[in-house]
Amino acid sequence: MTQEIYEYANKIERALRNLPEYKKVVAAKEDIEKDSEASNIFEEFFKLQAKLKEMIQNGQTPSNEEQETIHQLSGKIESNELLKAYFEAQQSLSVYINDIERIIFNPLKDLI
Repeated sequence: MTQEIYEYANKIERALRNLPEYKKVVAAKEDIEKDSEASNIFEEFFKLQAKLKEMIQNGQTPSNEEQETIHQLSGKIESNELLKAYFEAQQSLSVYINDIERIIFNPLKDLI
């Protein structure tokens, strides 16, 4: 029985990788990697995201300067078609991820 749950998890992983939405995210990411401007903005976004996550975990809030950086970066992302396509594809994929997460964690609610 224990091994069976891992088999199910692996089936879910393979099924996710075969979704058209997943393949769109992969293709969009490859397009970003081929474009230096999009790639630089993409890297900047993930560095800023990591910094903000760390700040939140430490109970800090972004300064006015950091908030302006976030606003400027959002504008860069919105004006770049490759990045917009990536984040739209991510959003479509996240519907599946959220549904799967809800289904998987539903039994754990009974334990609370």
